[in-house]
Amino acid sequence: MIPVAAHIELNMAALRHNVLRVRDYAPESKIMAVIKANAYGHGLVRIAQNLSAAVDAFAVARLDEAIRLRESGIQGRILVLQGFTQADEIEALLHYQLDGVVHSEQQVQLLESVALSGALSVFLKIDTGMNRLGIRPEQCSALVLRLQKCRFVHQAIVFMTHFANADDLQDIKTTQQLAVFNEVTRIHVGEKCVANSAAIIAWPESRLDWVRPGLMLYGVSPMLVGSAEQLDLLPVMSLYARIIAIKHVKKGATVGYGASWIADKDTCLGVISIGYGDGYPRHAQPGTPVLIANKRVPLIGRVSMDMLTVDLSDCSDVQLGEQVLLWGDGLPVEEIAACAGTIPYTLLCGITPRVQIVIKASLSEA
Repeated sequence: MIPVAAHIELNMAALRHNVLRVRDYAPESKIMAVIKANAYGHGLVRIAQNLSAAVDAFAVARLDEAIRLRESGIQGRILVLQGFTQADEIEALLHYQLDGVVHSEQQVQLLESVALSGALSVFLKIDTGMNRLGIRPEQCSALVLRLQKCRFVHQAIVFMTHFANADDLQDIKTTQQLAVFNEVTRIHVGEKCVANSAAIIAWPESRLDWVRPGLMLYGVSPMLVGSAEQLDLLPVMSLYARIIAIKHVKKGATVGYGASWIADKDTCLGVISIGYGDGYPRHAQPGTPVLIANKRVPLIGRVSMDMLTVDLSDCSDVQLGEQVLLWGDGLPVEEIAACAGTIPYTLLCGITPRVQIVIKASLSEA
């Protein structure tokens, strides 16, 4: 039975389709699927299980995410993007056979100071202009030499960086960052991993030994301009709720907290069983669309914790209990994010635990 309250449908066929689109863009590259932050709200273990046969490795932000994958039976390479800061974390990386990012000289010092056995695979992150994590370009050769002397560090070091503005085709920063990376790494032997979703799509020269798709795997465009549909990406997550009340108000009546919306005519309203307590953005502006029976209907008033209200004036045949699409298949999450003054990542990652989950195995399954 489809839930009455807020629920999401996850379409695993769409997920597999999106991986094939990555393969189309980068047929010669290995794919490292980024599934951090609970797979962008889609379920860490669930997404890993569905992708394990289709990708070459996974990337997560933190050690606990990687351990959870291992303890759930996920095999293959898993990269911890934030690396490590203390000896017991290195021990855990070795124990669970995880790869770690080295992004500072302090981490190299820690590796030099501990006596451990095993083979730790290392991705050396170079800061080419993001100015977040990463060693300075001029440090690279010296730190590579020091890593090569660490007896438990696997010597097949992979070089990586991260782009700041790859979603913007008009910005030259990506070209500048790639030039710095290529210059720094040209004298070193090792695989290279630089392209995120936007770079995979827009910057062919960045499709090196590895690519790291994140947002595009979930069927959302990572670009500033252009839609997921134009990129032939299919939404994996669709967020639904239901009409739980239909009522009529007179011209001049106010709706919702703060009485900020005032009816300019006699109006038919629909109350929908979803709010910011489910992860719908509280700051979605009046006029933000929802989809009811394939018709766009505007949000009115403020989003509350458990409910929101829409104007049914142009959708008079709506029935109590009818299903409402908040974003997903037919209503891009990118559009809702823009209406809320945010980005799609925050909406996908913001789904709360009380939202029920329905799994779809095929593109045609209802």
